[in-house]
Amino acid sequence: MTNPYILAVDDDPDVLGTLSRALSREGFEVGGTTSGLEALKILGEHQPDLIILDIIMPGLDGLAVCRKIRADSQYNDLPILFLTARGHTDDVVAGLDAGGDDYVVKPFELAELTARVRALIRRGQHAAMLESPVLTLGILELDSNKHQLSVEGNDPIQLTATEHRLLRYMMEHANQALSPQHLLEAVWDYPPDTGDPDLVRAHVRNLRAKVESDKTVPRLIRTIHGVGYMISG
Repeated sequence: MTNPYILAVDDDPDVLGTLSRALSREGFEVGGTTSGLEALKILGEHQPDLIILDIIMPGLDGLAVCRKIRADSQYNDLPILFLTARGHTDDVVAGLDAGGDDYVVKPFELAELTARVRALIRRGQHAAMLESPVLTLGILELDSNKHQLSVEGNDPIQLTATEHRLLRYMMEHANQALSPQHLLEAVWDYPPDTGDPDLVRAHVRNLRAKVESDKTVPRLIRTIHGVGYMISG
């Protein structure tokens, strides 16, 4: 069995060197490039098990690269981890809305980055196991094969891979208040106390923007104050 292959994309050669050394020591095969266009070319020749993608790059930036990757359905479940100096909420939401699964803000701790990489690769390898028939809960109908959600029989809404996994888990655990930390462990497969609860909040925000008719008063994905989120059947 070959080692998982990670493609790192960052316009800073020093960052690429750090990533390559650290992840190689952990048993990963690592390729790197400073160009978004070159990353797309490499992707066509050698599909990685995970992409680490900087946002701010000359030419084709990380958001544009991510959108181009997600436009091809064969890469629906390819994990993409944004590595960026931008930690503001709007930037994080933009990255996740482009199809990113997680983000790490520079400067970063190598131990935490490695833990997230391992979890995302495990999840990507098990993605096929998540595919199952249509799941229905009240007015919601989720097609896991297409990553699409219909609300009250209206036209289907396209979800990113992570939005799909998050929504499916919540639907499978309807009427339960689920904390961000619980969701990080159950949906992202992160070890306890690993990952950022803001990641869950950002994905929930993006989901609500797609499915709620009134964003100010969510009726499908409700906030349980002091606990987390709940979907009711």
